[in-house]
Amino acid sequence: MLKTLFTSALLLLASHTLLAQPSPTPNAPSQQVIIPSAPQLAATGYLLMDANTGAVIVEHNADERLPPASLTKMMSSYIVSEEIEKGRIGEEDMVNISVKAWRMGGSKMFIREGTQVSVKDLLLGVIVQSGNDATVALAEYVSGSEDAFVDVMNQKAALMGMNSTHFENSTGWPADGHLTTARDLGILARAIINDHPEHYALYKEKYFVWNDIRQPNRNLLLFRDETVDGLKTGHTEEAGYCLVASAKRDGMRLISVVMGTSSENARAAESQKLLAYGFRYYETLSLYNAGTELSKTRVWGGKSDEVGLGIAEDIKLTLPRGRQQDLQANMHINDIIKAPIEAGQALGKVVIELDGKVQAETDLIALQPVEQAGFFARIWDNIKLFFRNLFS
Repeated sequence: MLKTLFTSALLLLASHTLLAQPSPTPNAPSQQVIIPSAPQLAATGYLLMDANTGAVIVEHNADERLPPASLTKMMSSYIVSEEIEKGRIGEEDMVNISVKAWRMGGSKMFIREGTQVSVKDLLLGVIVQSGNDATVALAEYVSGSEDAFVDVMNQKAALMGMNSTHFENSTGWPADGHLTTARDLGILARAIINDHPEHYALYKEKYFVWNDIRQPNRNLLLFRDETVDGLKTGHTEEAGYCLVASAKRDGMRLISVVMGTSSENARAAESQKLLAYGFRYYETLSLYNAGTELSKTRVWGGKSDEVGLGIAEDIKLTLPRGRQQDLQANMHINDIIKAPIEAGQALGKVVIELDGKVQAETDLIALQPVEQAGFFARIWDNIKLFFRNLFS
């Protein structure tokens, strides 16, 4: 049986604490918040996501499987970053450039067959110059062959939950069955940003010089908006012009995915529309921090007669601006809690709602252990519990 402790609250970002206040009444409604419809883009599929929470703010044809062109290289660079982080390869490792890598067509870093190039330089060649040659060279170095590397790409996509994605190569070169979705690319972009922040910094580089050739990053937003710091462009005749972009303003980071636009300028302009809409009308709220005591509850038969309750992971939400004061927090705590209790043991739930809809739900956990009391203390608590239940 559960007892429900209901607390209407203002969830204040500044303090990350729950301030007990009465909920708005019908006679005193909260200020009306007007959120316009999302912009309609001239693109085949698109998506706008909060990088901190994973919440999708805008989507259109986000699950339609489309050719990703060089957006494929996001997965290639992610795997290389992961290999570096795990110590399997090093940034200063020298990579032998094969004939296959040297002969790759399309966008190139202009590496030469028979030479050696560092992993770090090749990674810049992939991210900044979108070099097909650099991508194949890294794929061969990491896995022995591009085919083996592509198998790793597909396995990693499955583990990430990119359920509509299948890769046929490491570069995005047109191939039957080489497809993904705007939603899957949002998942991948979020992983790049959050899992490997040290390498994410490479995505904002505007130029890279190799073999005396200075090439600009094809992401025009890097030159137009100082808050934009990534991620990747793509283009083939079949895919159209594509762009996965990310920007951070006032602590909020957004990811936009735009696929199938008509030109380089169009993909930048449509991405700007999405980002502007998200930053103008939405916000990321940090409601509770992991490990912060949210409540206490009675413990029976323990050396301590109460235990602090909190959460294991931070609670963050993406909400329309101005709706923070309308959130309600409900804590459902187990009715009878007996020692022993382990730290981290689930003892209830905390539920965050907006307009009657659940926005977040997670376990309330014990923040510290409680050892079992001695025999006579436990007997006395059991007697008190008996009469409590008898008259309740």
